Amino acid sequence: MITLIPRMTEKAYAQSQAGTYVFSVPLTTNKAEIIKAVESQYEGVKVKDVRTVVQNGKQVRAYRGKRQNPGRAHRTDSKKAYVSLASGTIELFKEVEEETK
Repeated sequence: MITLIPRMTEKAYAQSQAGTYVFSVPLTTNKAEIIKAVESQYEGVKVKDVRTVVQNGKQVRAYRGKRQNPGRAHRTDSKKAYVSLASGTIELFKEVEEETK
């Protein structure tokens, strides 16, 4: 069983208004596992479609000290799942909507 971490960004909020929800998932998960996890983690939800995107980690400069030991570090890769629902809703941004009212 995988754990889904919802992404709380402005783009994810805009897409949730249209019925598509964005989650961070482990790199090794496939679409079938994501569907099972969404339907078990959120009650009364039926998944219509899942799209996945792997974001490659960037190279960044890494220094230890002032001018010594210059080098490069590599950020880790991440995977996002865009989940469209056939029925039901997920209340991810409920607190944000209440604060704005």
